[in-house]
Amino acid sequence: MIQDIEPKVMHNEFQSGTEAAPEAGSIVFIFRGQNMYCRKKENGELIFPSVQLIAEGYRDDAEEGGENADKKVISTCLASRLTYLFRIDQQKFFLMDAEDGMDFSAEGFGWESFRLLRSVNPKDLCFAGMTAWHLHVWYRDNRFCGRCGKPLYHKSCERALVCRECGNTVYPKIAPAVIVGVMNRSHDKMLVTRYANRPYRGDALIAGFCEIGETAEGTVKREVMEEAGIHVDHIRYYKSQPWGFDSNLLIGFYAEADDSEPIRMDETELAQAVWADKKELDRDVNLSLTAEMMMNFKENM
Repeated sequence: MIQDIEPKVMHNEFQSGTEAAPEAGSIVFIFRGQNMYCRKKENGELIFPSVQLIAEGYRDDAEEGGENADKKVISTCLASRLTYLFRIDQQKFFLMDAEDGMDFSAEGFGWESFRLLRSVNPKDLCFAGMTAWHLHVWYRDNRFCGRCGKPLYHKSCERALVCRECGNTVYPKIAPAVIVGVMNRSHDKMLVTRYANRPYRGDALIAGFCEIGETAEGTVKREVMEEAGIHVDHIRYYKSQPWGFDSNLLIGFYAEADDSEPIRMDETELAQAVWADKKELDRDVNLSLTAEMMMNFKENM
């Protein structure tokens, strides 16, 4: 899956001070709308700007005003616009807000859909980009306090935003959701769906968000009943996956059902819901928990 970047390790703990200071080789993610600033090579590999690349753009702009431009001031100005995110091994990653206006451009770089991160090339950078998008959405949507309307400020000791007026503290949003691999009793068929009115048109499994006061297992039963009209039992946990594209923590379960029970599909949610034989399941890159669960069912169960 996209988070499986071994032997590399993501260190997502909050840092401040010198530990969070940008370095020349640090990577910067810049998002605008549904797009990200990057360069796509012919082989599909994604390259993101470094702090050095951005700093050179700032330096060029400043030097147009005179040979003795204060490069230290420029560096301080740039650093103030960078938000530390995390590191993978010793590689630091930062977020830069494009909404404030970009003062530079780099040859070969441009705006591409952030969904290109699903290409997993290179895998560690795509996982970093997905997680950066998750944090970008949180910062973007929490500029003001939801309690009193005053501006929010970043706490110096943890990854949280706080209101200096009323003390309201906001932590990154993580929405739990389930993915359900529904199998028949003989374990030779799986319930495969396709979404209605969504950009993704490939095969999928039953999925949905956990509701208030509901266990993950309760969500499994409710979602399968709501979307396919089928009762499930023998629910067992498989794996989980962070899915920053939608601020989710996906929780994977397998469950059993009688394939003789008629499917009553919710057409507002699904365009298709059918029992598929193992041989009908196409091999896919195990980027997502859904894809891995389908291939695990096909090859190991």
